[in-house]
Amino acid sequence: MSDRHNKMVRISSVRTAACAIVVVAVVLSWFRIAFSADCTIVTSLVSACSSFVTYGSPDPIPGSPCCVAMTSLNNLADSGDNIRTVCRCLMELISTYSPNATAIATLPGFCGVSLGFTIDPNTDCE
Repeated sequence: MSDRHNKMVRISSVRTAACAIVVVAVVLSWFRIAFSADCTIVTSLVSACSSFVTYGSPDPIPGSPCCVAMTSLNNLADSGDNIRTVCRCLMELISTYSPNATAIATLPGFCGVSLGFTIDPNTDCE
């Protein structure tokens, strides 16, 4: 494949991911009150950061689909119950993906977001 084709595929992938994140953010704003503890939304948002979690740089950078997802995650964690739910879901993710736990833990900071708790395997979400 040519460099031009690779760049076009990458731009298309970034646009697709960005559109998906925007759709998720809109849906989240509509269903914010109905947020449940099943972790599906949290997992979906963190999956926007899969490239960073797996490979590191160059993402996340502010404005990237990953950081947009972290901002949406921060918006979900707007009350005590929701913060505990987001915390529990993230603790499940870092225990499931323990080799990548450090990358998951750094996501909010790289994106300029504070979730109100430390993402660490020893964090007590209560």
